[in-house]
Amino acid sequence: MAKTAENAATTSKKKIVTDSNIPVKRVYKKADIKGLKDEDPGKYPFTRGLYPDMYRERVWTMRQYSGFGSADETNKRFKFLLDKGQTGLSLAFDLPTQTGRDSDHPMSEGEVGRTGVAISSIKDMMTCFEGIPLDKVSTSMTINSTASTLLSLYITVAESQGVKPDQLRGTTQNDILKEYIARNTYIYPPKPSMRLIGDMIEYCSKKVPQWYPVSISGYHIREAGSNAVQELAFTFADAIEYIETCTARGLKVDDFAPRLSFFFCCTMEFFEEIAKFRAARRIYARIMKERFHARSAKSQHLRFHVQTSGESLTAQQVDNNIVRVATEAMAAVLGGCQSLHTNSRDEALALPTEQSAKVALRTQQIIASETGAIKTVDPLAGSYYVERLTSEIEEQVWKYLKRIDRMGGAMAAIEKGFFQEEIRNNAYRLKREIDENSRIIVGVNKYQDAHDVEPALNRIDPEIEKKQLARLKEFKAGRDMAKVNAALATLQENAEKEENLMPHIINCVKSYTTLGEISDTLRGVFGRYEPKISF
Repeated sequence: MAKTAENAATTSKKKIVTDSNIPVKRVYKKADIKGLKDEDPGKYPFTRGLYPDMYRERVWTMRQYSGFGSADETNKRFKFLLDKGQTGLSLAFDLPTQTGRDSDHPMSEGEVGRTGVAISSIKDMMTCFEGIPLDKVSTSMTINSTASTLLSLYITVAESQGVKPDQLRGTTQNDILKEYIARNTYIYPPKPSMRLIGDMIEYCSKKVPQWYPVSISGYHIREAGSNAVQELAFTFADAIEYIETCTARGLKVDDFAPRLSFFFCCTMEFFEEIAKFRAARRIYARIMKERFHARSAKSQHLRFHVQTSGESLTAQQVDNNIVRVATEAMAAVLGGCQSLHTNSRDEALALPTEQSAKVALRTQQIIASETGAIKTVDPLAGSYYVERLTSEIEEQVWKYLKRIDRMGGAMAAIEKGFFQEEIRNNAYRLKREIDENSRIIVGVNKYQDAHDVEPALNRIDPEIEKKQLARLKEFKAGRDMAKVNAALATLQENAEKEENLMPHIINCVKSYTTLGEISDTLRGVFGRYEPKISF
């Protein structure tokens, strides 16, 4: 008995912290949340939500990420998901498309259609959205270095349907700074990459006003190993850099800021994730009002999409992932997201099957329809624990932002490797905790099952690459090369100046140039980014 009591005393003295290393007390009381203001949702600083009625008026957009293999297969998956009740499309691209290479490039071999759909030409994009009226759906495209080309393709497809650019709704991720930080699908050096993003923001503000030209992404920063505080701090530092790029062009903040959006991750630390989203709205509202003097409430709104954490999914005991995704999705909803993607149970092993994708979508529909979570706005407001976490996260994010400002901003911090090093250190800490069994992952380092059976997986047919290459060969053979070369020459000429490149990229697309040819032309002017490696 004495030993048991001693063990209990030791356990009670053990420091308990959140994933962001914020100490957690045994119990929280009113005294822990001094200065709490009685805020209303829909009012500055929007801690409790962007809109007065939130989900009572309109449920979040259910946007399942899809896109794989050929444009034909992606089109079928889109129609399947729309038929099952999905309310927005979300498009994934293969690595060649992401890095500005056509499917027939030597370095594309083996990667065509693997991590997303292969898009090399206007013909591919037409096929992808065949039979889907683009004035009736909202489309999100997870694309960065080649975002200007993919948006140009999308605009051209819409016009072929008789849909004007000002009718289009959706988002291009287009967050190149986080590519240098965490994901690495960059092409050009930072300065010309920022120019392209500025071109898109300016063009969309005038021609595609319902489009979000950039979705500033903390998701990939988090998946690379950051904690919740770092995810917000580094994302907002990137946002500040984009906004300053636009204001330096003479754009007025209230003319473009309402079309900036964000993309965050939601992991398994349930209460911290809810607090993170609440703190994020408050921090961004202050940045926009106090730093950039935005007058419009819409410019102060942090509109964000959430995806449940792919990194949290396990290859072992994949059915457990359904529970993980449901938990993370509920935290995103309680945190007040505007749209949500729920990962599928088998994504740690392969691209999801139709059945797995349907279960993931049904997870959102059950939360919206059966749990009562949407009946009141910000239901965890006033929780001593959640309110204290919200304030703690906000305080630590501001400390990071001030430190990054002293370095000269996000670009300077990236060049110094600051973000990368902070993420690496945190990722190492998390891995060490798992290896030492101080962080339990069910089915991985505890409650293992030696007889775990691998589910039926979605396997990419190797014939897809051959068929894509044949289609691309046919497309290239049927072009007017004089028109192609003239369009590319005009693009190069204007890239060497300071002209907005969006009209010229659209002209290239309509002249039947390929994505790779556009990227190669810009690479010839801008150069190629080579990261600095230190040992």
